[in-house]
Amino acid sequence: EVQLVESGGGSVQAGGSVTLSCALSGYTHRRYVMAWFRQGPGKERDGVAAIDSDGRSAYAASVKGRFTISNDNVKNTLTLQMNNLQPEDAALYYCAADPFLRIYSDRLVFTRADFQYWGQGTQVTVS
Repeated sequence: EVQLVESGGGSVQAGGSVTLSCALSGYTHRRYVMAWFRQGPGKERDGVAAIDSDGRSAYAASVKGRFTISNDNVKNTLTLQMNNLQPEDAALYYCAADPFLRIYSDRLVFTRADFQYWGQGTQVTVS
């Protein structure tokens, strides 16, 4: 059974930084795209950043230059470094994975429906 477990959320002041982690287990596919999504109160779940098994990454325009996604293939851990956080970044952040997607552009185009596996989310609050 594939499991994704997020951690690292919390409260931060505007302009501050937070690092989120996602531990992946039970994943047996050779290739992947892993991604971070976020969902604010009353809003849709939108993509933030993604990375594939070849190291290609893609970002939403709203976070490019402030957020960095990375993956440790040895530890099976996905990380999202978030800098210069703003109140509009406050949301429940989800980790997702899928074995059949590919990244062809640095502009994030994936939607919630594209991903097969999901974590439970971790809250980020910005004041």
